[in-house]
Amino acid sequence: MARPNIIFIVADDLGYADLGCYGGRDAAFGPVSPVLDGLAANGLKLTQGYANSPVCSPTRFGMITGRYQYRLRGAAEEPINSRSRGSTTLGLPTDHPTLPSLLKASGYQTALIGKWHLGYPPTFGPLRSGYDEFFGPMSGGVDYFTHCDSTGRHDLWFGEEDKVEEGYLTDILSKRAVDYVERMAELQKKEEAPFFLSLHYTAPHWPWETRDDAAKAPNIKDNLFDLAGGNIHVYRRMIHHMDEGIGWIMDALKKHGMADNTLVVFTSDNGGERFSDNWPLVGGKMDLTEGGIRVPWIAHWPAVIAKGGESTQLCMTMDWSATMLDAAGVAAHPDYPLDGVSLMPVLKDASKSFRRPLHWRMNHRGQEALRDGDWKYLKVDGNEYLFNIPGDERERANLAKKEPERLAAMRADWQAWNATMPAIPEDATVSLGYSVKDMPQR
Repeated sequence: MARPNIIFIVADDLGYADLGCYGGRDAAFGPVSPVLDGLAANGLKLTQGYANSPVCSPTRFGMITGRYQYRLRGAAEEPINSRSRGSTTLGLPTDHPTLPSLLKASGYQTALIGKWHLGYPPTFGPLRSGYDEFFGPMSGGVDYFTHCDSTGRHDLWFGEEDKVEEGYLTDILSKRAVDYVERMAELQKKEEAPFFLSLHYTAPHWPWETRDDAAKAPNIKDNLFDLAGGNIHVYRRMIHHMDEGIGWIMDALKKHGMADNTLVVFTSDNGGERFSDNWPLVGGKMDLTEGGIRVPWIAHWPAVIAKGGESTQLCMTMDWSATMLDAAGVAAHPDYPLDGVSLMPVLKDASKSFRRPLHWRMNHRGQEALRDGDWKYLKVDGNEYLFNIPGDERERANLAKKEPERLAAMRADWQAWNATMPAIPEDATVSLGYSVKDMPQR
């Protein structure tokens, strides 16, 4: 079988239960995510998949390198913010091997359409880290219509050139992705040229704007957090717009007979934000409780993945990076061994599983977490917790005092892992968009 095309679709701040296939409710207009629900039904759904971090740019460091983000200085920012323009340290070093650079070196065409959020040119940028093409915003969040960041600066790029383009950003990204698939289909008629497309939506990240809300943009541009705006109805419509665009891309793959041997992976960079549905989980973005890090994981690859598979395999974002390299037959750089682990055995047989301990830490609130099998060690604000996740997904029954030996063992495991990582720099920043002054705490 020829090497697969790969499309890595990443939503932004999508909650665990925001999709119908993860238990999400229909909206007033009907199903919120019929296309993604269909991909799950015809592929593999993982119910214990996690993000590398509960906030965006750190996860993206792990995603592109296949390694724990804590190894890189830029990932210590929670998250990188627009004020880092011009920094020569807060970004992805261009000499570090990446998922796209390794695939490119092996003969893949590579493109990023959508959010980068790993530092700004001229020091950093997608074209300097393995992508042949780039179209999208460099920063963390932009208005869907003006395409300006939180400082009011225009932030839509084609390569390293500022690009003004009219329209709703989610639709622009979807149409660009369709165009890319069409161009790759033409190229593959002439030569063996598999492609890797990173499609990183900003949806359903704030500001809260649907396709029909262009009139709101002038009033939102000076406060992209949109603290007085939004509701669950707008939020669900934003997800639906993204889902529609993914449908356009799948139609393009089918049109050119490419769907069977294209690995399509869908996930979110972290847990949901203020309007998301994380049921039955608690917490959200910025939290190491389950709602901040457990996210939807869907894989569709008809040539390899059987329909209707469901897996409880523990995994995190960087495991998909390892899986994509494995699927393409590409080895990691010997000087930068992967922390991610390939999930190919699970893709081939959803009943397969293996032990996969997962570690996290956050500067914000001094958070620490370890998930190992059924158990989770958690520390927040100096308080320690121990949870049996299958029995208590809401993390309400703290078993720390009941099982002190297990607590001590998991604490020691986390500390041993942490000792292998660089310390959090003293100048690392935490950027919160809002506090309890703006809305009640969860």
